[in-house]
Amino acid sequence: MCGLSGEMRFDGTRPDLAAVERMSDRLAPRGPDGQGVWTRDAVALGHRRLKIIDLSERGAQPLTDTTGEVTGVFNGCIYNYRELRAELVALGHRFRSTSDTEVVLAAYRQWGTACVDHFHGMFAVALVEHRTGRLILIRDRLGIKPLYLARTPGRLRFASSLPALLAAGDVDTSLDRAALHQYLSWHATVAAPRTVLAGVRKLPPATVRVVEPDGTHRDHRYWQPSYTRRPEHLGMDAAEWRDAVLDALRTAVQRRMVADVPVGVLLSGGLDSSLIVALLADEGQRDLATFSVGFEAEAGDEGDEFWYSDLVAREFATDHHQLLIPSRRVSTALDGAVAAMSEPMMSHDVVAFHLLSEQVSRSVKVVQSGQGADEVFAGYHWYPRLADAPREEEPQRYAETYFDRSHQDLSAILRPDMLTEDDVCGRFVREHMAVPGAETALDAALRLDTHVMLADDPVKRVDNMTMDWGLEARVPFLDHELVELAAACPPELKLADGGKGVLKEAGRKLLPPEVVDRPKGYFPVPAITHMAGPVLERVRDALSAPEAKRRGVFQDSYVTALLAAPDRHRTKRGANALWQVALLEIWLQTHGI
Repeated sequence: MCGLSGEMRFDGTRPDLAAVERMSDRLAPRGPDGQGVWTRDAVALGHRRLKIIDLSERGAQPLTDTTGEVTGVFNGCIYNYRELRAELVALGHRFRSTSDTEVVLAAYRQWGTACVDHFHGMFAVALVEHRTGRLILIRDRLGIKPLYLARTPGRLRFASSLPALLAAGDVDTSLDRAALHQYLSWHATVAAPRTVLAGVRKLPPATVRVVEPDGTHRDHRYWQPSYTRRPEHLGMDAAEWRDAVLDALRTAVQRRMVADVPVGVLLSGGLDSSLIVALLADEGQRDLATFSVGFEAEAGDEGDEFWYSDLVAREFATDHHQLLIPSRRVSTALDGAVAAMSEPMMSHDVVAFHLLSEQVSRSVKVVQSGQGADEVFAGYHWYPRLADAPREEEPQRYAETYFDRSHQDLSAILRPDMLTEDDVCGRFVREHMAVPGAETALDAALRLDTHVMLADDPVKRVDNMTMDWGLEARVPFLDHELVELAAACPPELKLADGGKGVLKEAGRKLLPPEVVDRPKGYFPVPAITHMAGPVLERVRDALSAPEAKRRGVFQDSYVTALLAAPDRHRTKRGANALWQVALLEIWLQTHGI
């Protein structure tokens, strides 16, 4: 787990090594244990290292393979690297280190871009072929590890975070109107390849990009599971599906214990994180470090779920750490969390994750987390509404259920020059749901949420907040084999029991019933939900700042109405509309835009 950066020139000049070093410096929190820069011909690579596997200097990056043919930088973890290493040794490869990075280089030499088919893990990779001068950029199947791109005539820069690209300079920071449409419609999600900045793009998940020395490139999407019922599963009853899911999750959790340092668990007390703890305990893990965070209540809204996390910690005898955050701390922590965001993220729990990560990083370098289960196993409240939609109505039903606002609503919010002519988000959903490979309306919705929305909301949030403290977060519910199994699972088994039915049945074999049968919880941060005093002051300051006036994104009348009743205006999905609007401005100002 690390931070990578680099530059490739197409105009015959040498890469700007100082710019790469500035990007690398900005990535220092992601990799506080080491740094390195490499350059050859038209390419320069930078790296910041977080030591998780092979703690020696032999695992330092940028790393060149033993033959001197390929140099690369790597962010993430290949969980099956030991097995791959043995296979590659049998094929004649030699290794200097015990790092998974060197396995990635050897795998590329052996299998070319098809190496990704051999990897179990989360990864962003940049490789340079010395002979051809090609640059190969790779992102993992579910987009767990980020990779941002900024292209100008004659040059491509890339980095693990958007702020790192800003640190390099010469980025078009004008707002992308289509991305702004997505931000306001999809709960602040902006789907790859876009970001809110016109000059920055993201490599999509499950993508290999080969960049030629002249700047031309080709993309290959190497993975997309089918959301259909498959012949090998015919005849499986509910109990067999429960056992199959539990076995796949057990394997996913075991894979994510691979490390040369201790691994803990972020324990909310919900079904997902509790299952991770239970499975580790079932495998004989003792004195597992677990961590929970809660907040002061506001306006009668409780801010913690400690009763449940304490119950699980006692049941499995974990070494449990509980952190309670007062409301006044939320406002002071807000700016740090926003500075850590590669893109603006409005979910209230972003501050919670940032504060929790700060504390957890003092005890461990690696944690497992339960993100992704709701998208993969249909845990959200809107999925039953989609289940009975006729196929021709599913895009409209999805929009009615999932969108914060309609396309028409935006005309009262955005200034005219910030509006798009067409319904960007509606068209995106229609096109996605028309792609073959989804058997039912629910299958199509789960495919969209798992492979588009998930990567650019909860997954990005966890990566950004943990890595800002040099903490590696691993997400077993996004093990690609588990996702493939869940995609094939009959929708009625996922929707059963109020959602995540098949996962709840698996939980009944391991967890106390109070945890399995509890109402669905969210990571509450009441001080933000209700715009408590200091948070509201920060919001007012951002929206009245000269930069906000100069930018002129939102209608003055709309902002005035929001500020007049900060806790009243809600989006269709129940989010605080003032917070969504203000967060964008706070993020832009924090990053000097």
